[in-house]
Amino acid sequence: MEQDVPARVYGLGTVEARIMSRIGFEVGAALASLSVDSGEAVTEGQVLASLHSAEQEARVARAEAVVAAAVATLGRTRANVVRAEAVLAQSEAANARRQALALRSAISDQSAEESQRDVEVARADLAVAETEISVAQAQLADAEAALRYEAALLEHHVLRAPYDAVVVDRHVEAGTVVRAGDPVFSLMDPGTVWTLAYVDEARAGSIALGQLAEVRLRSLPQEVFPGTVVRIGIESDRVNEERRIWIACDRCPAQIYLGEQAEAWITVSTLSQAVLVPEIAVRGFDGHRGRVWVVMEGQLTEVAVVFGHRTEDARLEIVDGLPEGAEVVSTPVNGLSEGRRVRAIAEDAP
Repeated sequence: MEQDVPARVYGLGTVEARIMSRIGFEVGAALASLSVDSGEAVTEGQVLASLHSAEQEARVARAEAVVAAAVATLGRTRANVVRAEAVLAQSEAANARRQALALRSAISDQSAEESQRDVEVARADLAVAETEISVAQAQLADAEAALRYEAALLEHHVLRAPYDAVVVDRHVEAGTVVRAGDPVFSLMDPGTVWTLAYVDEARAGSIALGQLAEVRLRSLPQEVFPGTVVRIGIESDRVNEERRIWIACDRCPAQIYLGEQAEAWITVSTLSQAVLVPEIAVRGFDGHRGRVWVVMEGQLTEVAVVFGHRTEDARLEIVDGLPEGAEVVSTPVNGLSEGRRVRAIAEDAP
């Protein structure tokens, strides 16, 4: 019986980043400048690159001129309204005098009718002028929207960092004509670095979220980086029969190299007390059951037992089927047979 035995599962994988982006421009043009290179840290909103934008700048200037013209048109229509209001007021005053004179027969009925007609015409002119204000306001709104659109397209000629990141790769150089959507940089968020480990399906069943793990990198084999299981893939590799496990590092290395090979040991349990037998000493092991030789009262006998966890040094935990007082033969030798008398010697005996 052994005490406090850690049961760990081994996985081999690579260093990855959960947030990694291949970014580019939303429009196409020739690259005018590139401000950063591979390995550099960038902050959110920082300018990374820019495109030649002379044509788009001209479109923006044209849109600004259209807005200025729309503003002038709106001012003119408002002035026309003021003029129409003044004409209407003058017509109404003149009409009032003529209608009073017509009542005293001082002027002809025809003159009175013409005066009333002038009022109606002036009122119609005012309505037209007021309508032209609405038309001018709509034209101004349309011109301003067109200006915002052209300004947005001009802004698309500048590539900015979407978040605090590290430049993984620069895919093009200045002068290259890029199309919309072509990747210019690959970025990663250094705060989302984790290890993607591939674990044999036969051993992955006891892995759960939150379990502690240890990671060793190929470039730093002398260091151990603690981590935690944060994601378990719900789809296994159908060819290699492996499950994908993601481990977030509690303490990450100072320099990250994506794709670097990493070894992971995940602690799935700690056995407070356990009888362990090397897998090589088990016959007919199917992943759960098998047969082992035991010594009882000085004689050999083979018994069927049930196994639990498997340690990283290829030993199996016996959880059921072991007779009381029996000693397991941990080192297989030739000539073992049922009922043969033997003498048990501890592995650490001289």
